[in-house]
Amino acid sequence: MKHRLVMSIVAINLIALIALIFIFPQFMVSPGPVMHAHSGIATDCFACHAPFRGTAPERCQACHLVAEIGVFTTKGRMIAVPDRKVAFHQHLSEQNCLACHSDHTGPKLTGHGQKPFSHSLLAADVRMQCDSCHAKPKDEFHTGIEGNCQQCHATSAWKPATFDHDKFFLLDGDHKAPCATCHVDNDLTRYTCYGCHAHTPKNIIAEHAEEGIRDVENCVECHRSADDEGHGNRGRNDDD
Repeated sequence: MKHRLVMSIVAINLIALIALIFIFPQFMVSPGPVMHAHSGIATDCFACHAPFRGTAPERCQACHLVAEIGVFTTKGRMIAVPDRKVAFHQHLSEQNCLACHSDHTGPKLTGHGQKPFSHSLLAADVRMQCDSCHAKPKDEFHTGIEGNCQQCHATSAWKPATFDHDKFFLLDGDHKAPCATCHVDNDLTRYTCYGCHAHTPKNIIAEHAEEGIRDVENCVECHRSADDEGHGNRGRNDDD
């Protein structure tokens, strides 16, 4: 009789506990308070979570329309221009909100409500369109550069740039010119020294013929700066 009473009490407590989990999940199983933006649904766990199945992207998108994220609030109001971000979520290869965003445990355990963004999540056809999300740097060097940022930078890390101009040609003396002077059509994979009025093909060929040099296209093989002396691997004369 005593054993049956104990089992009954345990069963009642267990049923009550399970009932409380469903009635007041925010008190029973929540790992911590939600972020401020979710305060309106702080007591409605099932707005985001499905019992025993976690959170599905579809539940996030019931409030956050993918194409409007960063442009409009969930109430349809335009986000203020200074705080406005670029709408890019519609270009993700997979609509998995939790791949980048978290609530509850994220801020509590790590101090961050967002995970690092990976450009690999973007669809391949927009992954190279850096300027669709990022503003172009306004410094003097970048002002004259057009084209894809990945000519010098990688999506894995913006800094350091993958190209060191001084390693190939030192931009000193008279060579502080716009990029397009040497890189025609802003194609940074190619160069020419004939963009300068002093370096006409006729003048260069005549000057180098005196030294027996006939290859006058690959200038940086010999010249690495504004210095008149050769600094390349060949020296000044192929025939010596």
